[in-house]
Amino acid sequence: MEADEVTIREQNFHSQVREYTICFLLFAVLYIVSYFIITRYKRKADEQEDEDAIVNRISLFLSTFTLAVSAGAVLLLPFSIISNEILLSFPQNYYIQWLNGSLIHGLWNLASLFSNLCLFVLMPFAFFFLESEGFAGLKKGIRARILETLVMLILLALLILGIVWVASALIDNDAASMESLYDLWEFYLPYLYSCISLMGCLLLLLCTPVGLSRMFTVMGQLLVKPTILEDLDEQMYIITLEEEAIQRRLNGISSTVEYQTVELERELEKVKSKKTNLERRKKASAWERNLVYPAVMILLLIETSISVLLVALNILYLLVDETAMPKGSGGPGIGNASLSTFGFVGAALEIILIFYLMVSSVVGFYSLRFFENFTPRKDDTTMTKIIGNCVSILVLSSALPVMSRTLGITRFDLLGDFGRFNWLGNFYIVLSYNLLFAIMTTLCLVRKFTSAVREELLKALGLDKLHLSNNPRDSETKPSANGHQKTL
Repeated sequence: MEADEVTIREQNFHSQVREYTICFLLFAVLYIVSYFIITRYKRKADEQEDEDAIVNRISLFLSTFTLAVSAGAVLLLPFSIISNEILLSFPQNYYIQWLNGSLIHGLWNLASLFSNLCLFVLMPFAFFFLESEGFAGLKKGIRARILETLVMLILLALLILGIVWVASALIDNDAASMESLYDLWEFYLPYLYSCISLMGCLLLLLCTPVGLSRMFTVMGQLLVKPTILEDLDEQMYIITLEEEAIQRRLNGISSTVEYQTVELERELEKVKSKKTNLERRKKASAWERNLVYPAVMILLLIETSISVLLVALNILYLLVDETAMPKGSGGPGIGNASLSTFGFVGAALEIILIFYLMVSSVVGFYSLRFFENFTPRKDDTTMTKIIGNCVSILVLSSALPVMSRTLGITRFDLLGDFGRFNWLGNFYIVLSYNLLFAIMTTLCLVRKFTSAVREELLKALGLDKLHLSNNPRDSETKPSANGHQKTL
């Protein structure tokens, strides 16, 4: 008996070491990728060799850690779905013995823990540390800045905990809830993270429909459009004349007129960008112009339609079946049953839709007017803006598994603290969320396609110069003082 117990303890020890090793390797890969992404956008002027350089470097490492956790939260649900299907297909395969339910549960718990750590500790520390200068009367240096940062963190924690305590007492004012508020680890932090997750889901509800319609424009800018009723040579000739005219005006203006010089330089950059796009369209092959662009547009339309259809079906399930709620039964477990009606094909479709929704939500987030100035620029993004972007992406990525389960994109039961949110068991919140998502996505798509068709019809009929479209981007020329259009 003692030998058996020793053997069992050794097996448990080796399995835990294996799981920790796998988690470390996966996170190391995500950290390296995140580091290259952030350094690509980070402003190079911030790299000095002084005290500020050390502060920037520490903030950079913390931001990289947060971005890696965000990427892990995004990959968590697809990895769990595909792992479940692999375990069902090859239950006795020796080479996938490391892929088990314990590993997946551990990944979910670590993602939840690190998300809380980054959101409530690391990112506030990085921001306050970057903005700190040290208290007056103390010797300036790293220690003084760390002391000021810690004091600010303590005050912020007291403020947030007080707000949550008062809100909880007002909403649920009974003895049991008041006593549970004193339990910091088991109730307080999960409750606070539940509120943050609800805010993230509401932000996704706003960003994702906008991003789904915006994806067609983004892909249209990346791909080469078919040349229908267009003369590229004539457009190239006109844009060349416009570039030469702006260049002559720029050369003729005195360097003392700073405002006009900056405006002309911006206009010249726009013209050069248009010229580059025209040159790319001229060099593109007929296969790239006439096949790739329509195929990608049709693929985006199919994915968006499937997403809306799944949400509509989930609304029907919510009305007739209580188990369709996100906070339902615990499920059959990892590797015991397929999560999709169509098996591996259905699981692959779910993974594609989850990634598509995440990309659309990020595109929609940066398309909103309130967050337009938040968009990172290559080699010209301050550390403060990088921290803000990392926090935003962390909130979106942490809410993505919850949104996917709430909308019925997947039936995978959320593990870790992701499935402990109280509002997931509220029927009216979940139903309203599904209805709003379906309605907003449909309205955004209808508006997008009707405006695109209207603009193309105006261009085809030669009426685009009359400015019948409401889109301000359609009018490239400005009327002169006498009311006539200035064109080349």
